Amino acid sequence: MTEIALPVLYSFRRCPYAMRARLALHVSGLAFEHREVVLKNKPAHMLSLSPKGTVPVLWLRSAAGDQVLEQSVDIMLWALRQNDPLDWLPSTEAATSDAMALIAHNDGPFKRQLDRYKYPNRSGLASGTADRDEAALWLHTLDARLRAQPFLAGVQFGLADAALAPFVRQYAHTDPAWFAAQPWGPLAAWLAAFEGSALFEAIMQKHVPWKPA
Repeated sequence: MTEIALPVLYSFRRCPYAMRARLALHVSGLAFEHREVVLKNKPAHMLSLSPKGTVPVLWLRSAAGDQVLEQSVDIMLWALRQNDPLDWLPSTEAATSDAMALIAHNDGPFKRQLDRYKYPNRSGLASGTADRDEAALWLHTLDARLRAQPFLAGVQFGLADAALAPFVRQYAHTDPAWFAAQPWGPLAAWLAAFEGSALFEAIMQKHVPWKPA
């Protein structure tokens, strides 16, 4: 009998894109090989699979041919479509469209504002305050959503929550005192619950950087 090779995930512990991929893989219960990357010394094999050089990268090996997933949402969807024991995938077309719209805004305007807020010097800015405040406008819409329902996905934690939480976390940790002073209690409670969860602890375990044999 031919042994099936495990999927290989190239990841970096603190990267929010990699975090969301690990969340879905962990919840799916699928076995995979974790290869922790040092961003200043990226493995040649990872770059051969995905020349863009960013994590996460999921290498799927099979007798029918290899497949490479190099976008975090694609990895999430692939894992959850294999096995979704907690029903993270939206159950209706409308709910799917809603989740993907949240992810699109997160990965587009919000991520650009977050980067300029967190690293203003990289954008030639003296301060990231303006981008912080612009990003906060969207976070207030998430807070309003969480006032109306327990999670971004609805009555239970789902795809949208897992996809957005690592990025909201990065925003919150840029200036924790400022974040804590804002009037978004439900959003702060949602984030605190995520950071205090066994799931978050599991995907944030430290790994020794991978080296080829």
